[in-house]
Amino acid sequence: MVGLGETVEEVRAVMRELHAAGCVILSIGQYLQPTKAHWPVMRFYPPEEFRLLKEEGLTLGFRHVESGPLVRSSYHAAEGARLGAN
Repeated sequence: MVGLGETVEEVRAVMRELHAAGCVILSIGQYLQPTKAHWPVMRFYPPEEFRLLKEEGLTLGFRHVESGPLVRSSYHAAEGARLGAN
């Protein structure tokens, strides 16, 4: 989840660390505040930035990357698992 106050460089650093740890499937989605009692959205990422993060993830070597405002860990999970297992 992005949009909680992190910088883009922090997101990239986490991506590098995940890949180095052996992660092969990556999901990046926008945090959406479920109620006023929850942490507020600090920043909405534009679609272009999600596209760039996906490209960077694939360049890093992730086998499958889903990146977009409404992406959640279950988003296209079967496809991601199939691709990640290869």
